[in-house]
Amino acid sequence: MTLSHDTAGTGRRTVVLLHSGVCDRRMWDGQFQALADAGHRVVRCDLRGFGETPVDAPHVHADDVRDLLDHLGAERAVLVGSSFGGEVALEFAVRHPGRTEALALLCAAAPVEHEAGPELRAFFEREESLLEAGDVEAATALNVDLWCGPEAGPEARALVHTMQRRAFELQLPVPEELEAQPSGVTEDDLRGVTVPALVVTGAHDVPDFRAIGAKTAALLPAARHVTLDWAGHLPSLERPEETLALLTDYLSGLNAPAAAAR
Repeated sequence: MTLSHDTAGTGRRTVVLLHSGVCDRRMWDGQFQALADAGHRVVRCDLRGFGETPVDAPHVHADDVRDLLDHLGAERAVLVGSSFGGEVALEFAVRHPGRTEALALLCAAAPVEHEAGPELRAFFEREESLLEAGDVEAATALNVDLWCGPEAGPEARALVHTMQRRAFELQLPVPEELEAQPSGVTEDDLRGVTVPALVVTGAHDVPDFRAIGAKTAALLPAARHVTLDWAGHLPSLERPEETLALLTDYLSGLNAPAAAAR
């Protein structure tokens, strides 16, 4: 199965936008066409269990992305991942290093083991309780409240609600045997990812993700760590134009001779 996706632009560089676990490819509405207009070939997709892509078989998300690039005839790509999409991007870089040009990780999750802190544990326990009770609406609202930072306006919050509700609709009926397979990525694997990487954390994000960002930046040999003082967990939705500028500047910098040494 080919992931549901959109493409725009005809630039020499392919940029793949990978969504967070509470969103789908619509989260990139503020950056998708603008990055294409800036001279890039841009791809945004719905991973399995999100948006318009169902779960129909056991899968590894990073390999699904590889198959999408094969379908599009793209040999290499810059992967831009938000939260869960950042985790997938890191897995892709480990599993398919020759096809990874660079990474931009926005409040990314960890593909390696992470022990959740008190706030995140309480969230997961509450979410599980609501879903077991069949209250999908309350579980959706719980996600919106946690993951939308202080700069997320009503439209952004409404979109996250719509995208998360859709994810629940697709994922809750999926039998265990069709779920995503573990990637097996280790910290040593991440130390071997030598491509340029921009690691972004939000000052208002859940503490776990700030810690994960700092650790990821320390593990990746060519990483640059940036903290956005205004951002929560979803900067592309909270301040779309500033996030676009950040990504545009980063992509432009990849052309500089010193980019690989950053």
